[in-house]
Amino acid sequence: MIQVEFSPADIEQLRFERYHYPHPKVQKKMDVLYLKSQGMAHQEIRHLCDISKTTLTVYLRQYQADGIEGLKRLNYKGSPSKLNPHAETLKAHFEEHPPRTVAEAQAEIERLTGIKRSPTQIRAFLKRIGLACRKVGFVPGKSADPDKIEEQEAFRVEQLEPRLEEAKAGERTVLFMDAAHFVYRAYLGFIWCFERIFIPSPSGRKRFNVLGAINAVTQEVITVTNQTYINSQSICLMLLKVAALELPTPITIVLDNARYQKCQLVRDLADILDIELLYLPSYSPHLNLIERLWRFVRNECLYSKYYSDFADFKTAIEDCLKKTGTEHKPRLESLLSLNFQSFKKVKISAV
Repeated sequence: MIQVEFSPADIEQLRFERYHYPHPKVQKKMDVLYLKSQGMAHQEIRHLCDISKTTLTVYLRQYQADGIEGLKRLNYKGSPSKLNPHAETLKAHFEEHPPRTVAEAQAEIERLTGIKRSPTQIRAFLKRIGLACRKVGFVPGKSADPDKIEEQEAFRVEQLEPRLEEAKAGERTVLFMDAAHFVYRAYLGFIWCFERIFIPSPSGRKRFNVLGAINAVTQEVITVTNQTYINSQSICLMLLKVAALELPTPITIVLDNARYQKCQLVRDLADILDIELLYLPSYSPHLNLIERLWRFVRNECLYSKYYSDFADFKTAIEDCLKKTGTEHKPRLESLLSLNFQSFKKVKISAV
């Protein structure tokens, strides 16, 4: 019988690794050596672990030679994949034509190389050449246009960020304003459950409109709400509510180019109230901080939740907005950080 000495630290590591090491073959090696450390006879170890006498000897010799690290080495080399010579060609092809599914990649590889492999092998090959399954993002409207990206970058650097620096220094108040239209319907999302769950969906004929303005620094939210439409009168009411705060610093409101926000009535009232309206470039919702707040509200109180009547639906949204500066503040601090996405270096699909 091969005699092997085990240190207490090794025994403890074997005890842990036999269940937690990521590779099942290494787990089996650890289990064999752990049983050996507990004084179990070789015949019993072979029977419990379903291994041969030769295999047991190999495991013991590996441990004797290099300790636990020796058990972790897998010396199986296998035969090289027939796809390897085509790796660079396939990599270039998938760079231009990213597949949506493994099945689609499987069909493309067979078409280009004549080699057919199982979905499991294709998935492993895709990972080997650097691909990963990632969620596709989107750019708003014409933001893929290089000229539009340059315009957005210039606005961010030359107009938005200087005002935000003043706001952080307490020399200006910057508010981001936008309207959200919450339709009274089912918002379907993901939920952990034992079986698929269905929720009733209202007709969608009612909606709760919220015109909001969020302070870039304090994250306080001002709202104007109704159940009809957001229009220029709503914007004027918001400007009056902001002016009523009697803030000691100059006020800038960042907003998009919706017609009811850019009409002469709104501009004239802003001039009277001495409020600067800073209009975003077109197709630039990623530069409007309050868009993140609307996403948070939907995730927090609408997705996968059912409200039996419209009043409860409204109350849930209003309560969520009221708690932005209290209960929800810790979660919103990172979400509402003053870092804005840029599309300057992102890859944009043309297919």
